[in-house]
Amino acid sequence: MTRSTHTLTLDQGTLDVTVDLFGQEGRPFLLLHGGGGPGTVTPFAGVLAEQRPARVFTPVHPGFDGTARPEWLADVTTLAQVYAQLLDVLDLRDVAVVGNSIGGWIAAELAALGSPRISSVTLVNAVGIPVPGHPIADTFSLTPVELSRLSFHDPSKFRFDPSKLTEAQRAVMAANRATLQLYSGPHAMADSTLPDRLAKISHPTLVAWGASDQVVDADYGHAYAQAIPDAEFRLLEGTGHMPQTETPEQFLPVLWDFAEAHTTDRPRH
Repeated sequence: MTRSTHTLTLDQGTLDVTVDLFGQEGRPFLLLHGGGGPGTVTPFAGVLAEQRPARVFTPVHPGFDGTARPEWLADVTTLAQVYAQLLDVLDLRDVAVVGNSIGGWIAAELAALGSPRISSVTLVNAVGIPVPGHPIADTFSLTPVELSRLSFHDPSKFRFDPSKLTEAQRAVMAANRATLQLYSGPHAMADSTLPDRLAKISHPTLVAWGASDQVVDADYGHAYAQAIPDAEFRLLEGTGHMPQTETPEQFLPVLWDFAEAHTTDRPRH
């Protein structure tokens, strides 16, 4: 893994974005982490780069893990603009965009911008839309242990002991939580205007969903897929809110096969 920092300039101002890269050659993936921070995707990024010919770019959402966030960057739509600019600065093409949880929301907003650099989009247990009768769990009111019970098919494999955290780790978690609350907006992880933008997405899109997720249930996932023209829906059994963490061996081939099927840069013979 190599880490780099890129200075981006948008209409709103200038900011630095930290990006970790796994793999040196192969098709590019932009992997967007969820509210738990970069650690929710870092192990999977390594596995993907090791087991497939892939370069996996995993940016740290500004404000997470001690990174700086300018005041003007305070919502998901603007963060999507940041990542559209990042693809330009990195000069990436044929990019498979992947996002989990709020990272899925960011990926959806990025797809709605219509960047020609993107070849496919995979939304993994994404949040961002209101679905009547299927509310998003109020994660901010839960303890880490309670959240784990909702997030995993088998929470016993992901036991969390807050007493073992250092003061520095507690500070990072608190800062990450505050940043997540800011990005999630006043309506807690849902934007009523997002479905209108989803309807304009033209990139091939896969909505992949852990069947045991109790943060956002599978019916919520079906509604997400229905909001995007021609999106495919794939239910992943025996896994929860973070398939890339809980069952990477199941999720990886699903992601790879979809990305490969929709590459825009395949050699012609």
